[in-house]
Amino acid sequence: MNKHQKPVLTGQRFKTRKRDEKEKFEPTVFRDSLVQGLNDAGGDLEAVAKFLDSTGSRLDYRRYADTLFDVLVAGSMLAPGGTRIDDGDKTKMTKHCVFSADEDHDAIRNYAQVFNKLIRRYKYLEKAFEDEIKKLLLFLKAFSEAEQTKLAMLTGILLANGTLPATILTSLFTDNIVKEGIAVSFAVKLFKAWMAEKDANSVTSSLRKANLDKRLLELFPANRQNVDHFAKYFTDAGLKELSDFLRVQQSLGTRKELQKELQERLSQECPIKEVVLYVKEEMKRNDLAETAVIGLLWACIMNAVEWNKKEELVAEQALKHLKHYAPLLAVFSSQGQSELILLQKVQEYCYDNIHFMKAFQKIVVLFYKADVLSEEAILKWYKEAHVGKGKSVFLDQMKKFVEWLQNAEEESESEGEEN
Repeated sequence: MNKHQKPVLTGQRFKTRKRDEKEKFEPTVFRDSLVQGLNDAGGDLEAVAKFLDSTGSRLDYRRYADTLFDVLVAGSMLAPGGTRIDDGDKTKMTKHCVFSADEDHDAIRNYAQVFNKLIRRYKYLEKAFEDEIKKLLLFLKAFSEAEQTKLAMLTGILLANGTLPATILTSLFTDNIVKEGIAVSFAVKLFKAWMAEKDANSVTSSLRKANLDKRLLELFPANRQNVDHFAKYFTDAGLKELSDFLRVQQSLGTRKELQKELQERLSQECPIKEVVLYVKEEMKRNDLAETAVIGLLWACIMNAVEWNKKEELVAEQALKHLKHYAPLLAVFSSQGQSELILLQKVQEYCYDNIHFMKAFQKIVVLFYKADVLSEEAILKWYKEAHVGKGKSVFLDQMKKFVEWLQNAEEESESEGEEN
């Protein structure tokens, strides 16, 4: 009985082995079928798209996704590093690929449509396509300048229409392509194609979402990672919108850091002289204007204390606190524009924090007496420079004081005339 069982077992094993053999990974076989089909499709991209659409059920796109995309971009399979694996045999390459297209926006856009259709039809290819583009960006050194340009245009167009996410651009920050200037020249071509499809706003908002807005400087080697170099390079390349965007981002980043440090110093009740010195140094170092700093100072001063919840007590507490910090605000409100910004910040704060609604006029008068605000600034705010938040309440509070200021001004004028 035992002797008869053995052949059955080996038979089972043999069947399994046969199945394993069928499952063997054979990208070259896949490539040959794909290349032949593409070459037979003729010169029309519509025919190429149709062939790709119908062949997905026959060829295993899921298993050979990287080979599929290698062929569609480079015309052949790529070895690690980006060199072609075509064994010098032209039958293993196709001309129906991005690298063989004309170096022209419309021509590349037509190829982008082929990828769009393919990924819409075979949704599972979406992630594999992202990985492919990330990989190709790492291989840029292996491609000719014309091939790099076409790949940049393709990537820009696909980013613009949402087929690719901006996160793929992290591959461009790789040392070997950054050092040789390949990363930044590629990025310029890519951003131009993106903006030709959409606009600068589409680029900047996508970069922000992908948290790449702060990393743009990393496209340059370390010794050139400064805003001025970036701005000149991108402006000269016809991308002034991006150099302006970077300046704003850097300035916002600087302000956040400054606010954090200021908050800490005020919470520790650092002497005002030290705070003044620190802020002046930061302004100089980061080329910040007084108008950019005054609002930060106000916010930090108001965040430095725990406010009383009772309306009748909060005004008294606020005046005592602000009297202490008035000399600090006075240093950084030496220009009319800074005074107006401060007045608007005070107005917004008193509106947003309901307990402060009745304290607005008292705060303004305190700042007037402490030489933080001039009568010109207060009158200009009253007439035209106030913001919308609670304006009727605050203008009403200020009415008597403004009348007093105007009378005092008239009196001093008539005194001047008499003299």
